[in-house]
Amino acid sequence: MQLNPYSGAYLSDPAATWRRILDDPGRALYAEDLGLWLISRHADVRRALADATTFGNALTLVPVYQVCPRAMSIVTQIDAPPTTAAADPPVHPRTRRALRATFANTADRAEAEYGEIVRRRVDDLVSRLVAQQGRRVDLVSAFTTELPLLVILDILGVPDGDVEEIRRWADGQVALVWGQPDPDEQVRLAQGLLDFWRYCQDLVRQRLDSGADGTDFISRALAYRDDDDDVLTVPEVASLAFNLLVAGHETTAGLLAHALDAALSSPRRWRALVDDPRSVPDFVTETLRFAPAIDGWLRVTRRDVTLGEVTIPAGARCLLMIGAANRDPSVFDRPDRFDPHRTDAGDHLSFGHGPHFCIGAALARLEADVALTRLAAAIPGLSLSSDHRRSFAPNVSFRAHHSLVATIDVRMPADVPEATPATAQAA
Repeated sequence: MQLNPYSGAYLSDPAATWRRILDDPGRALYAEDLGLWLISRHADVRRALADATTFGNALTLVPVYQVCPRAMSIVTQIDAPPTTAAADPPVHPRTRRALRATFANTADRAEAEYGEIVRRRVDDLVSRLVAQQGRRVDLVSAFTTELPLLVILDILGVPDGDVEEIRRWADGQVALVWGQPDPDEQVRLAQGLLDFWRYCQDLVRQRLDSGADGTDFISRALAYRDDDDDVLTVPEVASLAFNLLVAGHETTAGLLAHALDAALSSPRRWRALVDDPRSVPDFVTETLRFAPAIDGWLRVTRRDVTLGEVTIPAGARCLLMIGAANRDPSVFDRPDRFDPHRTDAGDHLSFGHGPHFCIGAALARLEADVALTRLAAAIPGLSLSSDHRRSFAPNVSFRAHHSLVATIDVRMPADVPEATPATAQAA
């Protein structure tokens, strides 16, 4: 089959394609256009995410296309050791222990360690939006991409002045690995990624030179290694920072944009959040299920894998279709309906499963909960512009909105229409 993720129907609305793939009697399909096996059913995706001995991670961050020689010559200079998404045992259990020790990965810890940072950043961004009363604002550039990036910079102890450069580098990595750039763009993105890696190495050197006695993540990771390379090497600390600066904001930015799109595309949903802030966490959970920021993730088979009557050979790259798995009717009742009150939403796979479960899940939820609650309280009349049309960056894994243009209105709307026809999601 042809998935065609970079254009057409799949790019604009993948749900119809997910339904066709889930309805196919085969439990694995081969996408000739990508050279990837597609695994879509919830049980199969869950198994693949959990079973690192069968589904390896070594090629997770390798581009899904043939990189041109000029770009590849630059990429090969990036000597970042695998520590997170691309790491397998025995390295991954060791680096994962380091992350759990130095990065708050539970709801209680995230609140205790990052709650003040998140609320300060949310309040600042919301106040800027309030100051735009009556104007049209792109919520993607003004809020959803800005908040998680500023939060992760605070956690890592990175200066605010570097935000634009880091945003450009991080966006470039997503486009280089999972996008479809032309050769000249590949070279530009590859050079940016190399610059990004050197920047992270410099951050670690600066901490070492200053004594690494701060409370930021890099200082904590260096203290955790305690000059013992068997615990964590200095390049691995830089690699952890390198990965967190991308994963720590790209995915949460997607979650925030999808949540605001889901809420504002149906004014009654937004009004429900305004009227009852306690409903925000359930709304976020359903957003994670219905519209994951990462709707496909890569694995490589380390041995032959048989799913139903299909055998995927060893050494094959697989696209785990998280978005499709989250719509599997064998797990979710009326899966194509956005329902914040559903009881099965928590079975989504948007944060992964098993040893690579997203280390930042608790922080992402905290940011989304605080952001939606504060926005609903401060701008109850917030509404998408009537000419808004969804469009996404072409990418096989990350589903990122180009824009969400909305009108800022701090007044409580007197009447709430049923929905905005041009933008309403399945309900």
